[in-house]
Amino acid sequence: MGKAFESIRQGLQEATAHARGEAAGVKVYQPTAVDVAAVRGRLGLTQDQFAARFGFSVATLRHWERGDRRPQGAALVLLNLIDREPQAVMRALS
Repeated sequence: MGKAFESIRQGLQEATAHARGEAAGVKVYQPTAVDVAAVRGRLGLTQDQFAARFGFSVATLRHWERGDRRPQGAALVLLNLIDREPQAVMRALS
């Protein structure tokens, strides 16, 4: 095979190892689950206010709070930040 194939193959192997947490020297961040309703309640915001302030759709927020769906990826990272440092997130988004 050619150089391009070998480069692609190596990249795929590295990506797979990284996804499995097997890449040497790489720590994969696994955000913890967040009780979205509790976070929103602590902030004293309605669903509409919370969704508007942090850029979520109200429908998505309702699904999370009912447990129909769980936040994932960047949304889960943002919710962890809101949970830990809500004022800092609000300042950053203003």
